[in-house]
Amino acid sequence: MQQAKPVFFFYLSCRHKTDDQQMQYIAIALAPGIAICLYIFYKDIYNREPRLNLVVSFALGCLAIIPAIIFERAFSNTIDGTLTGVAIFSYGVVGFSEEFSKFLGLRLYAYNKRSFDEPLDGIVYSVMVSMGFASLENLMYVLNFAQQGRGMEVGIQRMFLSVPAHASFAVVMGYFVGKAKFKPGMGFFYMIAGLLGAIFFHGTFDFFLFIPSYSHIGKNASEALLAGGAIASYIVCLILSRKLIRQHKQLSKQLFYNNDNLL
Repeated sequence: MQQAKPVFFFYLSCRHKTDDQQMQYIAIALAPGIAICLYIFYKDIYNREPRLNLVVSFALGCLAIIPAIIFERAFSNTIDGTLTGVAIFSYGVVGFSEEFSKFLGLRLYAYNKRSFDEPLDGIVYSVMVSMGFASLENLMYVLNFAQQGRGMEVGIQRMFLSVPAHASFAVVMGYFVGKAKFKPGMGFFYMIAGLLGAIFFHGTFDFFLFIPSYSHIGKNASEALLAGGAIASYIVCLILSRKLIRQHKQLSKQLFYNNDNLL
């Protein structure tokens, strides 16, 4: 597994290869995010969202990387070689900045659209925003490691781990944001629950990946064991995400499919 680093270490590091190599790196970096967008789009079978709204949400996710970079750079000094420092950086800096940036794109744009008319839409739009963020972040990682001759290796690793992990965090956030939209009395509670849930899973995932690179203890620990902790947190979040999607999809069927059959 590639050495884990937050996104700000890469945002100025992309350099040109040949055109063919560059296109290969771009393709492998963007493919997983686009595939997940298509997957979630086709899961929304009973009342699909306007494509323009989805594209804008994806673009807002790309833009969300800017405040995350600024925040992470500003608080990079929290990494002090201790486990506490790694935890603060993982949860309070990276997890918070990236998930809050994505949350703003979801809350300020998609949440206010008339097409956001069922709880499942929270998941759909949240995943679109998150995949915009994750796709641009992934491109930065792949192009950076391409300079070391490891672009394809890192792209394949992240295709099956980091990008889907971002999607699973988004499902947790979107599930609660979808509930917030249609339960006004509990809206604030559900919003906070969704944001904190995404931060928790994101921070836990990063915590295990950051330990070998940024703590004195981690340098002597088994990297495979620590990676296992990250993968375990990802799998738990993925299982939860699948359950949450099924719940909101069933509600979508009740709201739209069954009603259409009665007309």
